[in-house]
Amino acid sequence: MQPAPKEDVSAFELGQIVITATALEILASAAVMDAIDRHASGDWGDLPEEDVRSNERALQVGGRLFSAYDSGGTRFWIITEADRSATTILLPEDY
Repeated sequence: MQPAPKEDVSAFELGQIVITATALEILASAAVMDAIDRHASGDWGDLPEEDVRSNERALQVGGRLFSAYDSGGTRFWIITEADRSATTILLPEDY
């Protein structure tokens, strides 16, 4: 029996997905893929309530979307540009 295809649950367009060299070197690809899925579905990870509200506003009226996750003790961010042209995976020190 074949697994069912994964549903597209994106709440918004991601645009071109890019990752910084440092994040690519340090982060496990499975963790990155999981975080991208979470980000695209509106699960913003570990953010303060103020940032969550900002993301929810950005979904309604436009604006940058920001998520924060941890993988093996390494914190990383995912940022989707306001125009939805690109989504970047990066470490805080890459910013």
